[in-house]
Amino acid sequence: MAKISEKEAQSAIDKVVAALRKDKTANEELGKLKQVNNILGFGSPQKGKIAVRFNASFQKGGMGLSSVPLPFGLGQSNKSEGRGTMVGQVKASVNEETGKVVECSVFRDLGYGRAFNLKV
Repeated sequence: MAKISEKEAQSAIDKVVAALRKDKTANEELGKLKQVNNILGFGSPQKGKIAVRFNASFQKGGMGLSSVPLPFGLGQSNKSEGRGTMVGQVKASVNEETGKVVECSVFRDLGYGRAFNLKV
């Protein structure tokens, strides 16, 4: 097994994030990928393959704004509250030479619920 640097892993994560943001089916089913929350792990289980696992926030519909009233009757605040946000665990493999995403799965409900598999 080859050692993977943090820089190589970050590059692979960026490619996976770009692929998930670009895919229409992923956006319809999961929502728009807002941010990567935690990097859970990375490595190279097979030669020429970088495997990454991370948590990411997806937001589906709605603005995610709170309805906290402002003082003096000035309306409501625009503070982002995170409504409509789902955190999923992303498990993906990227080809080390080409940088192409080989496989990608997003697990909802900590892996006990449905999973979304990106068509590559």
